[in-house]
Amino acid sequence: MLSAAVLGVDGVPVRVEADVAFGLPSLTIVGLAGSAIQEARERVRSALRNSGFEVPARRITVNLAPADLPKEGTGYDLAIAAAILGASGQLGSKPRRRCALVGELALDGTLRAVPGAMALVAAAGDAGVEEVVVPVGNAAEAANVRGVRVRAAERLGEVVAHLAGVRELPAVIPRPLPAWSPSPELPDLADVIGQPLARRALEIAIAGGHSLALSGPPGVGKTMVLRCAEGLLPPLDEAEAIEVSRIHSVAGLLDRRQPILRRRPFRAPHHTLSTQALVGGGSRVRPGEASLAHRGVLLLDELLQFHADALDALRQPLESGMVTIARVEGAVTLPARFILLAAFNPCPCGWLGSRVRSCVCDDSAARRYAARLSGPLRDRLDLWVRMGEPSPAFAAHDGVEPSAAVARRVGAARERQQGRQGRLNGELGHAELATKGGFDPSVMRALRHRALRFHLSPRRLHRAVRVARTVADLGGSDTVGTEHVDEALLYRPELSW
Repeated sequence: MLSAAVLGVDGVPVRVEADVAFGLPSLTIVGLAGSAIQEARERVRSALRNSGFEVPARRITVNLAPADLPKEGTGYDLAIAAAILGASGQLGSKPRRRCALVGELALDGTLRAVPGAMALVAAAGDAGVEEVVVPVGNAAEAANVRGVRVRAAERLGEVVAHLAGVRELPAVIPRPLPAWSPSPELPDLADVIGQPLARRALEIAIAGGHSLALSGPPGVGKTMVLRCAEGLLPPLDEAEAIEVSRIHSVAGLLDRRQPILRRRPFRAPHHTLSTQALVGGGSRVRPGEASLAHRGVLLLDELLQFHADALDALRQPLESGMVTIARVEGAVTLPARFILLAAFNPCPCGWLGSRVRSCVCDDSAARRYAARLSGPLRDRLDLWVRMGEPSPAFAAHDGVEPSAAVARRVGAARERQQGRQGRLNGELGHAELATKGGFDPSVMRALRHRALRFHLSPRRLHRAVRVARTVADLGGSDTVGTEHVDEALLYRPELSW
């Protein structure tokens, strides 16, 4: 029988073999099986017996191949039970072939859903199987895997009848993508008092897929501005929806009533989380917040309160859009292409640079506090804004654009980028910017002059060029002018300290 294992967010085919031999009655599972799989011995015995099948009173050995791949979880129960029935001749003379089985068994033979069904079904399809049988609870998400026929069952007996060719299980029809509409409960930019530079920076960040950091005293609206990002994000297209839903399926976070996500992820973890919780890891590698924010937003409020090693672990995903986690058994790569939004106070007391309250921190304390954000990570952040207290003139909200109007402009800019280069500006490399960026030679000369003047590193210069390209897209321009470059250079880190 064929089943599958989850490795990171991908599936790996696993062949389940059973041997029934003379000897003292026992059931042994080999093949680097974890504790949850070892406990499957009792679940499988009870499920077989309570479903009306015979548990052979012989020495039963079950092997999960490849034997050098560590395996965890309860999704092998159904395949183990079917393998034992096949080895003992209870599936008939001609059982179905090229059929993979995924599911956990209850003691009465009921099938229970397992996390990661989309990845498991995709792995079975890659192995060339014709169909996959899954629990009813996993049917809706599993059916969205293209190229594989998915059948759903409620009990072990139904699966056995299907394998024996007695009664065929019904095929699951994929549901259309759910309709998407913006939530009226999300924070709105129209409710932000003042802060035009921060609002503009947020628009640029969401439009081009750039990272953004806001600093300033408590209460000036840093978190509120960043929370408005959720209302600016366009819906996931079909390919992105399948990709993101697959990650959330592995993490066990999908709503099985509506398993395909249309809303882009918006993750805002607390600053006490560990490095593994942020970027993924553990003995059984699971996606962290960085991967759960894939194709969406990762909001780190109170940025400088996070552990320094956790923040530095974000260097790789900010540069490459993926996280590689090395283990003794090998390396696992997790997708992590997200927009990083961060907010922090400029010093421990929070009032450095405030016009209404004096800072009580000494210079050394403020420097130590700022040093929690390493230079290499700071260099990977595209946009920086130093926010101050809004003046009384901004007490009214008249003339402030609502999120709906900004979201339309953001959506149009993203469409321009996808049509021109197939991805957002924040993902472009040097070569693509040179060929598709629309930079006039005179603009490039002006940009290099400004880079020398402001002492920009090559990485920061490249990021400023990408931001300038996004500013031009928001303005509907095919070419980048000096006015776009000058606006991009407004958001330099030295303005936030």
